[in-house]
Amino acid sequence: MATVGYARVSSLGQSLEVQRDKLTAFGVDKIFEEKRSGLDSSRIALKQCLDYLREGDTLVISRIDRLARSAEDLLRIVRELEGKGVAFKVLDQPIDTKDAAGRAFLGMLAVFAEFETSIRKERQMDGIEKAKSKGVRFGRKTLLTENVIETIKGMRQDGKTVPQIMDRMGLSKASVYRALGK
Repeated sequence: MATVGYARVSSLGQSLEVQRDKLTAFGVDKIFEEKRSGLDSSRIALKQCLDYLREGDTLVISRIDRLARSAEDLLRIVRELEGKGVAFKVLDQPIDTKDAAGRAFLGMLAVFAEFETSIRKERQMDGIEKAKSKGVRFGRKTLLTENVIETIKGMRQDGKTVPQIMDRMGLSKASVYRALGK
């Protein structure tokens, strides 16, 4: 049963020393470190850390924002840890999945993350409805405009084959046949 630390700073100019000192003072056996933005999804040391952890281990960090980009990201990581049977502890905040208070605090974060997601979805849907009411069309623009359909029909009447029309117009076979059927 190992106690594993993870430390991250956002830029090359920042120092990992404060986090390293806290993790060492806590007594971690191994520390994974990186200098990378929290918004960067390819945090290599974090991936290595999560792969390293085994059932019965504990992941220790100094603060939540050193591990996750958002509450949703934090909960995804914690669920992954729980699935592996790994405990999670934050030194500067009251989170420790080994005790009830820490699990309760994490549960509250989950509720807020879900709330944040639903509000974001509502705003997105409101924006879409408003745009639609103003005549904005969503999705891919249609390739088969009236002019294109007339051109395809004219080419076919001139004796062009479907593959020739496809090649000249840059359309799929289905699109050409759809135009010919209109």
